[in-house]
Amino acid sequence: MHINYWSVYYGVMSLNYDSVVVGGGAAGLMCASEIGKRNKRVLVIERNSKVGRKILISGGGRCNFTNFYVSPDLYISDNVHFQISALSQYTNFDFIDLVERSGISYHEKTLGQLFCDGSAKQIVDMLLNECSKSNVDIRTSASLEDIRYIGNRFHWNASFGNGSSDSIVIATGGLSIPKIGATGFAYDIASQFGISVNETRPGLVPLVFQQGNPGYFPDLSGVSLRARVHCNRHYWDENILFTHRGLSGPAILQASSYWTQGDEIKLDLVPNVINFYDDLINQRELYANFEIGTVLGKFVPKRLAKAILGGLASSRIRSVSEPELKRITSLMKHYITIPTNTDGYRSAEVTIGGVNTKELSSKTMESKKINGLYFIGEAVDVTGPLGGYNFQWAWSSGFAAGQIA
Repeated sequence: MHINYWSVYYGVMSLNYDSVVVGGGAAGLMCASEIGKRNKRVLVIERNSKVGRKILISGGGRCNFTNFYVSPDLYISDNVHFQISALSQYTNFDFIDLVERSGISYHEKTLGQLFCDGSAKQIVDMLLNECSKSNVDIRTSASLEDIRYIGNRFHWNASFGNGSSDSIVIATGGLSIPKIGATGFAYDIASQFGISVNETRPGLVPLVFQQGNPGYFPDLSGVSLRARVHCNRHYWDENILFTHRGLSGPAILQASSYWTQGDEIKLDLVPNVINFYDDLINQRELYANFEIGTVLGKFVPKRLAKAILGGLASSRIRSVSEPELKRITSLMKHYITIPTNTDGYRSAEVTIGGVNTKELSSKTMESKKINGLYFIGEAVDVTGPLGGYNFQWAWSSGFAAGQIA
């Protein structure tokens, strides 16, 4: 339903709202519903034919909507304190309470990650219901084409007409997953109003390797195992997945957010075995006539064991020298590779960087330069780890802006 508020602007019929939220994703819908609770006239403009597209495809269609262990210090930002205020105003447990009050059943999958038992559509429907209760006007398949700030009020042209509002909230996200409509719109608006934007790059994204690189094993595509992945003084104990182009899986996605061109990635392929060399010596005594590829296959997938051993895989373990066992141990515990690149925004779950947090109020997300202009969600230079943290930032930043926009 569209609720039209008309006024006359320079002799032309114009839509009149208290607030316009550009972007009908997680942050935008949360913000709009909160503004509406204050009896404000709110318009959401969404360029896709449906709202919440990123929500709908997240978590394998079940939406990892938050995490039990959300903490501000787990987020990446130029200003490491910026996210504290919003995350404390609206916590993960506040959103869990909303989910429970909406009758949505959920479960913890691993590491505090919370997923719907049903489908991600339940989260979108819940947000739409909250917007409906607040009489929020939502326009889909629509775009905002021009914004001007005149006399402490925003005047804008949209694909469906002209209008004005006291405030505008930019909730259009970052550059990740362009196939669902991601653009740099938020950065363009920031630049238009003299607000700086920090350099962006793909985050939570697979890593790719060129042929001949130590991490390039296209024949291992589909092989998965638990590993410890190190990158720039950080490490993660989660699954990795070999792909036809390189490496993926939760641990690699986490590492990618800290990786930049030229950085090493170190893999411990047997993180639960502290003294792997001693174990190999014991295995040599116990299974002297076994091929070393078979023995190593007890610790990691056999295809991976053979790829690491190469021509040595068919040798009897009794014939493998101690220096050779030490070399194998080094490969298993300290496999070092340098990725060629990431897989780019096309498969990145988030965008690192964005609107400079030094330009915004950490309490309200409002621009310090332009009264009434807000930036929330992924558009802002705040990025969480894999596992529901970025949705929580969307809920929290949307809530914070919604209390005043």
